[in-house]
Amino acid sequence: MAGKKVLIVYAHQEPRSFNGALKDVAVAELSRQGCSVTVSDLYALNFEPRATGKDITGSLSNPGFFNYGVETHEAYKKRSLSSDIIEEQKKLQEADLVIFQFPLYWFSVPAVLKGWMDRVLCQGFAFDFPGSYDDGLLKGKLAILSLTTAGTASMYSKTGVNGDFRYFLWPLQHGTLHFCGFKVLAPQISFGPEMASEEERKKMVASWAQRLKTLWEEEPIHCSPPWYFGQ
Repeated sequence: MAGKKVLIVYAHQEPRSFNGALKDVAVAELSRQGCSVTVSDLYALNFEPRATGKDITGSLSNPGFFNYGVETHEAYKKRSLSSDIIEEQKKLQEADLVIFQFPLYWFSVPAVLKGWMDRVLCQGFAFDFPGSYDDGLLKGKLAILSLTTAGTASMYSKTGVNGDFRYFLWPLQHGTLHFCGFKVLAPQISFGPEMASEEERKKMVASWAQRLKTLWEEEPIHCSPPWYFGQ
């Protein structure tokens, strides 16, 4: 939609990968719509995944006993977080929609993306107490996970060996994104691209491109336990 701002947080090492193709088609389609699109290519940025004292540039509130959550909350208020965190928070603050593009690692995100979440979504910026879930500080923004799996769709069903794909989405969509106030759109899961034919892979990319045409009209999921685990 013209005038909207989109941030794509992208976590894959190889630009010519299937994840790279999904990211590229999102940039192309959303730009065609008149959106302003920014990509945080975490591997290319050499983004630091570790949450350490280096993330605070000023003096610590308690130098004798380091508490990352407390110190980054204070540093956010004093504007003394490290420049890489501030840069990502600025992109996030401006975005109407955030797309996370990544391959599933161990039913979760790659370490570099987990580190982005750990470091960027700090207290005071993304959430507070009170100020979580429907009152999270990023409310009014949309988020969507676009991810690839090694396994096939049948492996990620209730009767499949991996269980329903919604189970592994719970900590990411509910415990992280919804916690920070995002409205979460249904995920785009490309199952088993490495096992698929070239033709099937092209169809997966095309279906993502097609979905992006009307993404702004979609209703968010009802992000609560029944969506993930049934009644």
